[in-house]
Amino acid sequence: MKKIYFLLFCLSISYVYSQKSKLNVETIAEAEMKSASALMNLQVNPNTANYDVTYHRLEFTLNPSVYFITGKVTTTFKALSNMTTVTFDLTNQLTVSSVKIGTTNLSFVQNANNELVITLPTTLTTNNFATVEINYSGQPATGEQAFTQETHSGTPVIYTLSEPFGARDWWPCKQDLNDKVDSIDVFITAPSQYVSVANGIETTAPVINGANKTTHFHHGYPIPAYLIAIAVTNYQVFNQTAGTAPNTFPIINYIYPENYSSSVTALAQTLPIMNLYETLIEPYPFRNEKYGHAQFGWGGGMEHTTVSFMYNFSRGLIAHELGHQWFGDKVTCGSWKDIWLNEGFATYMAAMVIENFDGIPAFVSEKASMINNITSQPNGNVYLTDTQATNVNRIFSSRLSYNKGAMILEMLRFKMGDTAFFQALRNYLADVNLAYKYAVTTDLKGHLEAVYGQSLTEFFNDWVYNQGYPTYTITAQNWGTGQARFTVSQTQSDASVSFFEMPVPVRIFGSGGQQYDVVLQNTTNNQQFIVNVPFTITSVSFDPDKHLIAKNSTATLGNSVVEWNQAISVYPNPTNSYIYIQKPSDLEISAVTLFNSLGQIVLKSNSTEVSIEELSSGVYELQLTTNQGNFHKRIIKQ
Repeated sequence: MKKIYFLLFCLSISYVYSQKSKLNVETIAEAEMKSASALMNLQVNPNTANYDVTYHRLEFTLNPSVYFITGKVTTTFKALSNMTTVTFDLTNQLTVSSVKIGTTNLSFVQNANNELVITLPTTLTTNNFATVEINYSGQPATGEQAFTQETHSGTPVIYTLSEPFGARDWWPCKQDLNDKVDSIDVFITAPSQYVSVANGIETTAPVINGANKTTHFHHGYPIPAYLIAIAVTNYQVFNQTAGTAPNTFPIINYIYPENYSSSVTALAQTLPIMNLYETLIEPYPFRNEKYGHAQFGWGGGMEHTTVSFMYNFSRGLIAHELGHQWFGDKVTCGSWKDIWLNEGFATYMAAMVIENFDGIPAFVSEKASMINNITSQPNGNVYLTDTQATNVNRIFSSRLSYNKGAMILEMLRFKMGDTAFFQALRNYLADVNLAYKYAVTTDLKGHLEAVYGQSLTEFFNDWVYNQGYPTYTITAQNWGTGQARFTVSQTQSDASVSFFEMPVPVRIFGSGGQQYDVVLQNTTNNQQFIVNVPFTITSVSFDPDKHLIAKNSTATLGNSVVEWNQAISVYPNPTNSYIYIQKPSDLEISAVTLFNSLGQIVLKSNSTEVSIEELSSGVYELQLTTNQGNFHKRIIKQ
């Protein structure tokens, strides 16, 4: 994903290099989106929905000094219904010279919809396969800048960057998010002084033929079109080894020679990050091949499967793009409306690098920065509408798809607990219906609920599908020896949510420097909680570890002298069965007396649970005889 650097909005490159813990999500987001067209047609192409691609043999001939590509793409596909034609996405700025099945030339047309429509020699019936060879050449379309030719320190380079809609600009493909290619072979022929890069591993040594060299890469895992990438320049290669013997795998880094020394130093961070991710979730999903990086010219990075294209090698960028290998590459968002499943996860994975390598204070600071960005505007949904999913700037919103997506995961982790949360993520990644395939938001929700054992519908409605965030007002009051009463109120920034249900963390402090954390299970507005506490409260703090998305929230200590009549609560009221008396622990009740409207005693008890089922409907006066005097409440029997 990518977007061009706009100087007015971006930090300097030196700042990006210098930061250790901050993620610079805005910079990453800008790099991970397309720059040219802010509004694009994102409808699924119905003309490519009748087949399933199983294999691509991609043969490209290019020279980094020339903006031009010659290609031969051989595609095997399975018919999902009877077919007389097959359609591929391909810009009409590239010229197809021939299409064949075997040695048979086929008729074809390139239309104004950027489609290549091929007429098959006979009807291909459902569940049968065909293989077509497409030869083409030309200058790739420049609109989405998916194919870039430029220089670095005077040396030419070509690289590709197809997310979200650019694959068709440089090769004939099926780029909807409903199909992954089972495997690919990529052959790159370029002048022999250059080094070529693609997904997967080099199965054989490059072949020299005159002045040119052909490099072959094989990738044996399912992959969507937008994650297939190539790059060619005078790369210097730096190899690392990840994993634990005997289960090791290579990390292959392709670096601009002018940046080699500093890059090798920075790339040392890759190994501990890889180890952390494998510990938190599961082994690297493409460990039978490689992981690696290839330097390129866009600010930020792009998580091409097995080889992330990188502007630099800052820790935050390494962590973000590596996180995508699980969330985005192994399990890919099933529509651009679900982009937070890619970007929210990658952002949160990088934040957990801060948590584990820099400590909790740095993690809290990172979360605070994300919360400040999220709450800089009062609205914003994470799961996109159909209209929003046509706007590439909205798809890759750093505030919503990245930061809010990441903080939603933090809130789920806080709500569920670490054990359940991480187990749900492992189950999600291991699901045979999702692994190396596509997932939508409801798939993640189902796995979280299965482990949590409770519905998360309210949570997803509030935080994922609807908009805004709460502002909390919390009042604490010492309420007898060993107890405190908390009142939790909230307002909402956007009318789409009437109330945000969420456990609310509060930290209390005592005069001797004590501190104690309390979690209030807040389900209604103005809710009151009586909580056992180990000391007398002298001050209180709202969400000190930044688990929640909230803005301008306050927590204060109320009058520590108990006003007994206000401290006594009788509920439910009205009622037709039982009444319950809630009181401070220091208040001792010796008698509960109920009077009718004539002043006659109709019931006596000394319990805090009183049945009034036998009484007639009407209004009654409740008298509580206590060690602090008599108190009166009015009760309505329904």
